[in-house]
Amino acid sequence: MADATALAGTLQQTLTMATPLLLAALGENVVQKSGVVNVGIEGMMLGGAFGATLVTLATNSPALGVFAGAAVGAVTALLFAGVAVRMAANQVVVGIVINLLAQGVTGTAYQRLFGRRDVGLSTASLPHLLGDQNALFLFAVAAAPMMWFWLMRTRAGLELRACGEHPIAAEAAGVDVYRVRTLATVFGGVMAGAAGAFLSVGSSNTFVPEMTSGRGFIALAIVTSGRWSPFGCFCAALVFGFADALQYRGQSLGIHIPKDVMLALPYLATLVILTVGYSTRGGPAALGKPFRRQ
Repeated sequence: MADATALAGTLQQTLTMATPLLLAALGENVVQKSGVVNVGIEGMMLGGAFGATLVTLATNSPALGVFAGAAVGAVTALLFAGVAVRMAANQVVVGIVINLLAQGVTGTAYQRLFGRRDVGLSTASLPHLLGDQNALFLFAVAAAPMMWFWLMRTRAGLELRACGEHPIAAEAAGVDVYRVRTLATVFGGVMAGAAGAFLSVGSSNTFVPEMTSGRGFIALAIVTSGRWSPFGCFCAALVFGFADALQYRGQSLGIHIPKDVMLALPYLATLVILTVGYSTRGGPAALGKPFRRQ
């Protein structure tokens, strides 16, 4: 039987693991509400993690590192929007290219700047404010209700949702669909970059190539399983965070199964959620469909 200390540790680990997923998923939720699917979240998170590390090493300020990570995510998202939104290219293909580009750039830059290292870089990390949590955790929790209010109770949120449901009608009503979708994509990039910064200077105070380990794709699954709702994303992120935490806390909870199975739990959960969510209705009607001005 797991004791109270093990349960408390698992809860803390769950919240830590859920935070970057929630940040990225909330940003992607806004992006998809506008009708765009950004498969490049993984690359934006990885770029954000690397940018945050470089700035933190240069300034010894993890707070500046977080802003730098968010900026890298925004710039990468702007590149994605320029091709996928403005040029109406296939969004999935552009997202995959962004992921490969980020993987190549960060890996090459890491080796050029720091060489091959057996141990990852060590940087300053964000201070803890609540147990093992930091300001990014508090921001992620507060962002869910604020984002719901903005989407459902403001004119700007209504216009964004209209772009995702019926962009031609939104354009006829005077909404600039290109502008709304571009801004939504950049916001998603900011959130993905902040999520990457959390990984490098928020929880592990280090950077290693490919450290995102598929979390961007898990964030996509969270948006689907959360039924395109900020509150749904919050609940789904906790489920995935718990599955991730079991990798580290499973034995202390009395769970004795092979290590490889434990490591695969988050990805197995992703497959299950995507399989269930594939037939789930509720997504924007124009999701993933390029818009061309008439």
